[in-house]
Amino acid sequence: MTPTDILVTGGSGGIGWALCKTLRERGHTVVNFDRVAPPETGVTHFVEVDMADTAQLAAALGKASATFAFTGLVNNVATLRPASLEETSLDDFDKQIDVNVRAALQCTQALVPGMRAARHGRIVNISSRAALGKELRTAYSASKGALNAMTRTWALELAAHGITVNAVAPGPIATAAFGSVNPAQDALTQRIVSGVPVRRLGKPEDIVHAVEFFLDERASFVTGQVLHVCGGITVGLGA
Repeated sequence: MTPTDILVTGGSGGIGWALCKTLRERGHTVVNFDRVAPPETGVTHFVEVDMADTAQLAAALGKASATFAFTGLVNNVATLRPASLEETSLDDFDKQIDVNVRAALQCTQALVPGMRAARHGRIVNISSRAALGKELRTAYSASKGALNAMTRTWALELAAHGITVNAVAPGPIATAAFGSVNPAQDALTQRIVSGVPVRRLGKPEDIVHAVEFFLDERASFVTGQVLHVCGGITVGLGA
């Protein structure tokens, strides 16, 4: 890929951090929006911002857009609050929609004018296989389903301007975030792991590889797609 300026949201840990490190190694300038600082300095231009705060995010986007010529955007940030249908509070529902959906919309709206002017842009949304249905994920699955729908809509609206929009939908990935809501000793977690056809959890690098493909300038004929990187777990689930 030709080095470019790329914004990654939620880039201080897990998949986001693995992606930031890889993109930096490839020569890209990476700006990382997150609430917490990354584990290392010098990899990204870190901007501390609460993605749930509309005004704070708008200010950060305005400043970053004036400094960097973004032609890449990875909407990776997400929050997850597992709960059954009956126990899903409206506050938790709104919080997950705010962070997982509204923030992606806000970031994309801010960066698209620059991409239009450049006649080139790559937008990648990090979705989830949970959008196909998963226990205890009413709000989270709804947010990721919305992200998939926006991916397709934006792809249609932006294609004529040289901008592609795609999504990567991870299956179970071995990150600290996965472990925090899927305790290893829990029967449901064990069922998830044993149900992966390739017989392992995914690694952040598995997702990074897919994102890099969509960000590449050579992927100009691929847009509006949702790629499940899930070890085959979505086969037969309407993927």
